[in-house]
Amino acid sequence: MGQQNLSSLTEFILMGVTRQPELQVPLFGVFLIIYTVTVVGNLGMITLTQVDSHLHTPMYFFINHLAFIDLGNSTVICPKMLVNFVVDQNTISYYACATQLAFFLMFIISEFFILSAMAYDRYLAICHPLRYNVVMSRKFCHVLVGIPYLYGTVQALMFTVKIFTLPFCGSNVISHFYCDDVPLLLMLCSNAQEIELLIILFSALNLISSLLAILLSYVLILISIFHMRSAEGRKKAFSTCGSHLTVVFVFYGSLLFMYMEPNSTHSFHTDKLASVFYTLVIPMLNPFIYSLRNKEVKNAFYRIFKNQCKLCI
Repeated sequence: MGQQNLSSLTEFILMGVTRQPELQVPLFGVFLIIYTVTVVGNLGMITLTQVDSHLHTPMYFFINHLAFIDLGNSTVICPKMLVNFVVDQNTISYYACATQLAFFLMFIISEFFILSAMAYDRYLAICHPLRYNVVMSRKFCHVLVGIPYLYGTVQALMFTVKIFTLPFCGSNVISHFYCDDVPLLLMLCSNAQEIELLIILFSALNLISSLLAILLSYVLILISIFHMRSAEGRKKAFSTCGSHLTVVFVFYGSLLFMYMEPNSTHSFHTDKLASVFYTLVIPMLNPFIYSLRNKEVKNAFYRIFKNQCKLCI
């Protein structure tokens, strides 16, 4: 499309994952499978944690919300991306783009601090087991998830409003497969340095503060584990943290790879690969990470499956 300004701009064109026509159909199949597995896995985890009374504990309360965030993040991006694989022109309306950006930012920011809350939960469970049930009350658990949602929503609205109240100039082509803040900043008519600085500052704050909270929790957990006399106790403590540590490593690893890549090799292509990983692949993997090595989740699944079989007989 040609030159446009705010008064005439009604839609954007998304470049997508790749420009190669021969890859469109295979990638459509791959991402359709990824999204289907993501929906089934996260809805299954949400259903298990809601239905099975044995999973009505703080740890599974947080896992339930992580599954909701993963499902939401993937749903904000993947269905539109799948449609774009099979249409001639990958367009998205002006307001749909703003909505997609707002929800994406809200979910991704919330996930930072939900993961921090989960690390704090593990810290209390291992380091202060006698106080755990008192401290991790239902009300406190709701506070620990409510604050990330509120903070993520406020920050998402702030950046979305700041970007979409400024005029866009030049091409309306977004060099990405969804509406992200960095590609949109490059399309603004006015100087976007103020918004760009705010995005960098808040991104660094969100990443560093949440990661430090997780690292501090696990340092204290390791100290506590090393002081345990029972080998069985140490093994149990490590097993309760293994799934969460895996999720943290994969999530923060993909983000750090993208943000810490040298400028000489940094490109939108590597950004796309990292974005595919933390917006689509990680939400698919998380339910499996929390279920495959978790006896309680497996037992809950077997109980529900057994009860359903009895009803069918």
